[in-house]
Amino acid sequence: MPPPNVLLVTSDQQHHRTIGAFNPQISTPSLDRLVREGSTFSRAYCADPTCTPTRASIITGRYPSQHGAWSLGTKLPESEPTLGEYLQVAGYTTALIGKAHFQPLVTTSEFPSLEAYPILHDLDLWRRFHGPYYGFEHVELVRNHTSEAHAGQHYALWLEERAGPEWRDHFQAPTGSWDPARQHRWTLPEELHYNAWIAERTTALIDRAVDAGRPFFAWASFPDPHPPYLVPEPWDTMYDPGSLDVPELASGEHDRNPRHFGLTQEIDPDFSEWAESGQPIQGFASHLRDPEERRRLVATYYAMVSFTDHHIGRILDHLDAAAIKEDTIVIFTTDHGHFYGQHGLQAKGPFLYEDLIRVPFIVRRPGRIPAGRVTSAIQSHVDIAPTVLALADMPIPRTMTGVDQRAVWEGNAERARDHAIVEFHHEPTTLNLRTYVDHTHKLTVYQGRTDGELFDLVADPDERSNLWAAPEAAALKSELLLRLAWGELAKEPMWMPRGSRA
Repeated sequence: MPPPNVLLVTSDQQHHRTIGAFNPQISTPSLDRLVREGSTFSRAYCADPTCTPTRASIITGRYPSQHGAWSLGTKLPESEPTLGEYLQVAGYTTALIGKAHFQPLVTTSEFPSLEAYPILHDLDLWRRFHGPYYGFEHVELVRNHTSEAHAGQHYALWLEERAGPEWRDHFQAPTGSWDPARQHRWTLPEELHYNAWIAERTTALIDRAVDAGRPFFAWASFPDPHPPYLVPEPWDTMYDPGSLDVPELASGEHDRNPRHFGLTQEIDPDFSEWAESGQPIQGFASHLRDPEERRRLVATYYAMVSFTDHHIGRILDHLDAAAIKEDTIVIFTTDHGHFYGQHGLQAKGPFLYEDLIRVPFIVRRPGRIPAGRVTSAIQSHVDIAPTVLALADMPIPRTMTGVDQRAVWEGNAERARDHAIVEFHHEPTTLNLRTYVDHTHKLTVYQGRTDGELFDLVADPDERSNLWAAPEAAALKSELLLRLAWGELAKEPMWMPRGSRA
């Protein structure tokens, strides 16, 4: 039997509750189609709730503390083996269309970055370069989220061909003249949006692979609904802000949390005690928002999800038209979640609630993966690479520390893991944390600090009551600390087995 094609589709910073099949306030017909035709995993977790670390974990099958891209502003070492490299050995065409973010925006002689300024804007370079890049023999890249000045690379070449230099007017300085304070309605026409470009280029890549008679591993990597909150007409008016449920901070819920949680609810908070590297700390700012502003942001965020879903549907339709639906494993997820009012928070940061670390996760392969199934079997982004190799009947490298979920995906086992570990490491020592989560509880510890978080996910699914210091939870905390230690020990990669007594 020929090896299956693999289509990995990701969004960026999408809350796990933003799928229409599970939330009637949002419309996502394409993702709903995957829910009907595949298996949905309601307890899937990112490896790290920031872009670079978790994206690197997806393609390496290793945790950020193992592959080296430990935070934003770092890079995945080119020496790290990746899923694409292994699949190429088996004859796969491998391609990434869209956002990579394996490297930072700044390049140095010691740590060069292909995704940095001013390289991003060197369009002559991008005309010549299409890979190889981290196991992808063909790449077409975009780095910006909506109006960000990072617009460049292959996406900018496409814009130049279709719109001439006027495309720059829709982006911030120094690329263009867009006012970063403008939100919600983006003047960029829908047909020039990177969502349209990603769908177009992904389907073209699929056609080339099919014509060549080769199986493909294609990653369609959409940058939305990551802020800035902007979406083209007519999508910007799709949702009425007044009709949407907007989560809010519960009174006193941060009183028993580590101090940085409560600081987010101040007008001008002081986070200086965590400052160590001189780089900004994700999420360390005031999260206060006017209620009406928050409501409008939710409406735009939902519209960005629906807009992305529309172009995901174009790719799914193309699989049907090419008559390869049954031969293709489709995996949909996002790199991490998002706050839109939950716990009084906006966007992301070192606040490892389920809203941020739990991710949408759907897998489809007609006839092989059960259709219409929703399961709470725990998944992690580190599991994607080993599981894809298993589904391709290839050996899993010993250096991968993710779990092979093939039997679970195909409905032949109830679970392959009993917990997930999520890392967040944003400063060398002052902001380094680990979260252990199982089917009933969640525990978070911080390097060098005696405070932390402990939540009972059954009795307190909204995570309002931190039990870390509660006397009645002392024995439970001790047990979970031990389980976290066991989980960290089990993460150690063993590149070879013992072959002798000495």
